[in-house]
Amino acid sequence: MIRARALAIHYPGAPQPAPADLDLHVREGETVLLLGPSGSGKSSLALALAGVIPHGLYARVQGELTVAGRDPRQVPAGHMAATVGVLFQDPEASFATLVVEDELAFGLENLRVPPEAMPARITQALEQVGMQAFRHRRLETLSGGEAQRVALAALLAMGQPLLVLDEPTALLDPPGTRAFFASLARLKGRHTLLLIEHKVDACLHLVDRVVLLDAQGRVLADGPPWETLQRHRAQALQAGLWLPEALDPWRQRRFTPQTPLNERPPALAVEGVTYRVQGRALVEDVTFTLPQGDFLAIVGPNGAGKSTLVHLFLGLKRPQQGRVFLFGQDVARLPFREITRMAGLVFQNPEHQFVTETVWEEVAYSLRMHGWPEARIRARVEGLLERFGLAPYARQNPFRLSQGQKRRLSVATMLALGPRLLILDEPTFGQDRRTAYALMDELAALNREGVTVVMVTHDLRLVRQYARHVLLLHRGRVRFHGPVEAFFQHPDVREMGLAEVGVPAQVGE
Repeated sequence: MIRARALAIHYPGAPQPAPADLDLHVREGETVLLLGPSGSGKSSLALALAGVIPHGLYARVQGELTVAGRDPRQVPAGHMAATVGVLFQDPEASFATLVVEDELAFGLENLRVPPEAMPARITQALEQVGMQAFRHRRLETLSGGEAQRVALAALLAMGQPLLVLDEPTALLDPPGTRAFFASLARLKGRHTLLLIEHKVDACLHLVDRVVLLDAQGRVLADGPPWETLQRHRAQALQAGLWLPEALDPWRQRRFTPQTPLNERPPALAVEGVTYRVQGRALVEDVTFTLPQGDFLAIVGPNGAGKSTLVHLFLGLKRPQQGRVFLFGQDVARLPFREITRMAGLVFQNPEHQFVTETVWEEVAYSLRMHGWPEARIRARVEGLLERFGLAPYARQNPFRLSQGQKRRLSVATMLALGPRLLILDEPTFGQDRRTAYALMDELAALNREGVTVVMVTHDLRLVRQYARHVLLLHRGRVRFHGPVEAFFQHPDVREMGLAEVGVPAQVGE
């Protein structure tokens, strides 16, 4: 189904191709897990298989690449869509309509399926992912997990024999992750599946082979899942790959907060905040205080109101009831320019905050808006690019970075002004193991220096390792706020299915 030999994909302005020299084969009907560090070219491979590269996104593709015997470079733009379906990390990036049924019909229309044949195919695809009751729902009302399953159903309706899934559960909570992979299990054998995924514990039982890549996108190892991971554990760790928790030497790692908390004034004071959309409360009667110097994790199921709440913190949304105080000042009365001096927010999707055409200018943007002199801007930007491993990509377009590199860039841009409060929505989104822990260690270091840190995350491993306190949201309400140790003993963690997603222990043993 897939054959690549000496495959190299080179973007304009990039310091080197990614992948640089990939040899890969995937047989028809196989399910293959592709593990590689950030920037190794996994997403670029997915786009090349579908013909998006080079027809829709320009990059120079060298070497051999065939899908079902055809070279995507030689097939007219769009024609590979009948063979290859790509599911991205952010399902909203692929939605073209407003209603679930219309979204599934959109792909069929582009394949020129007769209208009378569409209803049956739409019904079957929704049933395959357990979403038949959502047929007439508007897409913006779906949770992250529901949206991702609709995006998968849209591909299934088209009947493509090859599905490439690029970190499809990156933004899903544990229950959503389990539901998604349960849907995927029903597809085994009926489709060829190439899975790019960091949640190794959650999906390893589904795959026939695992392929490990190095930083240049070359194959380190290829073989049966557990046997390959165990045999090449040292190489995988050196390359920065995520491993099953049983093979991860940092699984018991714990960052111990050392900075004493300063409660006068608190970094945030939230008083009875409620935010509604079309009569539905996304955040309801939330009250809590965040002392200066805290490291807070905000957790909860998809759709619990976590992202909405952090937007309320900084005035990006205005509550219908209640007030938010930032370092003792009412956010509703603060100019946004003043808010950005005190606090920075890193969005869930890095692309949503990029506004310039180069990595260098992206970091410099806020500094220029605040009137910094050019010499000081240059020193600050170059220091941050070096700190986050982005110096080689300074002249590259931010949208051409890997997901991990985009995330590091978004953090660097928020740190440019030196905020006293840093809020990150899914900070390890798209990160490999090495860069994820490097970023988290950077946040821990900032916290020790006195920066108050808030992270929204589904990764309870990071909560256990780094957070000091946890705020648990459910249906917009606070269900728990307290020390991290008490959180993991709280009955709601198990009741909501928020425990870490994994495979049975005996598999790892």
